[in-house]
Amino acid sequence: MHAVAANVQDRDGDVTPLFCLDAAMSTGTHAESGLTKSIWSDADFDEMGWHDVTIHALCVQPGPSENSLPRLLLDIDYIVRWVHPVPPETHFSFWIAPSTLVFEDIWDMEGDLDFKGMGMSLDIDHLRRSVSDGSLAHPHWHIEGDGFDLKFHATGYHQYLRQAPRHSPRLVLSHEAREGLSLAETAFS
Repeated sequence: MHAVAANVQDRDGDVTPLFCLDAAMSTGTHAESGLTKSIWSDADFDEMGWHDVTIHALCVQPGPSENSLPRLLLDIDYIVRWVHPVPPETHFSFWIAPSTLVFEDIWDMEGDLDFKGMGMSLDIDHLRRSVSDGSLAHPHWHIEGDGFDLKFHATGYHQYLRQAPRHSPRLVLSHEAREGLSLAETAFS
């Protein structure tokens, strides 16, 4: 992987030095599942999908300095690929990787949570990105799921696949298989 150094300017015009890994140079591949890299970003949004992805943990983390915006971190089971059943099988199976989805510089967050009369599981139905001025400089993000709704602005995201994908008959990995909860921003190689 290559390191990239840059300066990031927040909404107030404050500049913060940033050091990150170049997502395009990510080395984590997994031929069997079709995975081509283990770090993704908002530049890859049109290639990604989060339908039926389970959120195991959520954290709003303060920004690195007093004048910076917070970050939103999600511990998820990312579905790398849906596998069509081969007869006599009748159900899909899945290639799933425990992952950390990090939205940078979030603001104007609002949401609803309603699990009355239903199981307590945060399963994403859609993750949408929209822009009001035609530019992707300050996109609006909307995570919709059964029993929850989360809307916010963020400058972008990175998603780190922490482990190589595992083949699973279920949409969610067990706590043991995913090695517990984690918000680590590291990708497998």
